[in-house]
Amino acid sequence: MDRASAIPAVDTVLPVGQLLVFGLQHVLVMAAVPITSVFLVAKALGLSPALTINLISATFLLCGIGTLLQSFGPWKFGARLPFVMVPGGAPIVMFLTIAQQTDLQTASGAVILTALFYFLVLPIFARCLKYFPKIVIGTLLLLVSINLVKVYGGIIAGRAGTPGFADPANIGLALATIGFTVLFARLFKGMLGQLAVLLGLLAGALIAGLFGMMHLDAVATGPFWSAPTLLPFGMPHFDVVAAVPLLIFSVISMVEATGQTVAVAEVVGRPIDPRDVVPRTIRGDALISLLGGFFGTSMIITSGENIGIVRATNVRTRYVTATAGAILILIALFAPLGRLANAIPSAVVGGTAMVVFAIIGTMGIDILRKVDLHERSNMFILAGALTMGLLPILVPGLYSKFPQTLQLVLGNGLAMGALTAVLLNLMFHHFGNSSAPRVAAAPESETPRPNALPQ
Repeated sequence: MDRASAIPAVDTVLPVGQLLVFGLQHVLVMAAVPITSVFLVAKALGLSPALTINLISATFLLCGIGTLLQSFGPWKFGARLPFVMVPGGAPIVMFLTIAQQTDLQTASGAVILTALFYFLVLPIFARCLKYFPKIVIGTLLLLVSINLVKVYGGIIAGRAGTPGFADPANIGLALATIGFTVLFARLFKGMLGQLAVLLGLLAGALIAGLFGMMHLDAVATGPFWSAPTLLPFGMPHFDVVAAVPLLIFSVISMVEATGQTVAVAEVVGRPIDPRDVVPRTIRGDALISLLGGFFGTSMIITSGENIGIVRATNVRTRYVTATAGAILILIALFAPLGRLANAIPSAVVGGTAMVVFAIIGTMGIDILRKVDLHERSNMFILAGALTMGLLPILVPGLYSKFPQTLQLVLGNGLAMGALTAVLLNLMFHHFGNSSAPRVAAAPESETPRPNALPQ
């Protein structure tokens, strides 16, 4: 066996040109998240344009540093897997709520407290990883996919009740982007086929430009370089009570990080010990979120969004996401690149994201396929988890009359689905007799994979 064939796919270093285009593909799919997260906070709180640009720069910088950290994993910070880090959607809303109820200094302090809480709780959480078998991980990935498709479907359609809601032009642009992505995946082989997601996005942007839906006027205006400022809101204020929503979310985030780590490890074919690698992922999340608190951002966490790209392209090397991290840092410092990414219409980004996020769902289905669902206990675990997880996703506001503290968990479909799967798995497989009768003869069992977590 030659040396090249002995190198695992996840550790393979591709030629520079391939690293750049594949890394750019990751960046373009996720670039809308840092920009929209900052705009959400800036518009809601009336922040100045200068402060908004500063926060966009800080967010891209930390996403880039975090992506490098997860890709290389020095000193047990980072999983050494192809991960990209982005601002968490739920933490952004919580950060904004804390800032509106108190002030921005308290919101930043809450992020710092939560990052430190990660380190405090992690040793306890790591001992509980045996309670996250394939049925929990598969259910979580399926719910992540459904939730993300719903969120980005809303970005494409717009807000109900506004004049631009369900604009046929936006929907048509998103559908065209999806169509081109699938078409390129069908027509092209080799490297071009692996770039189907990027090519679909570029085709969508080209169509938008031809129909006057993409404007590049603002790209050349504004500052050339943009370096983030430390403590942009002043010294943080630490209020444990105000930080409670984020503290609760941190546990939910650990559960999500568990599913994402196991899923990525399976996709890239790297045998892992979850009790070692999952804490590395979480430490990376904690460290970058801690830095984020000092630069005025919300929590920056490992993203499940890029898992779909890894699966779609079958480019499994972590050096591609490391390249994406370097590009994100460049965007953070070179302001025109950030403005160019922002110029891509949300319908194009949303159409691309829909394909990628749906692929995450297929990964969840593939993991669940390895679970014996002919066994009645597993069938009810999955049914219960999907019921509790899908309800808040498909019926927003379902728990709006419940106490605010309960809403934080009950209203989070990912949290409820994962929590229900864990509790039902404990009830059926760890407490009492787990030999439930089978509904029908199961297919022949498969050889267990090294990434499997014990039940």
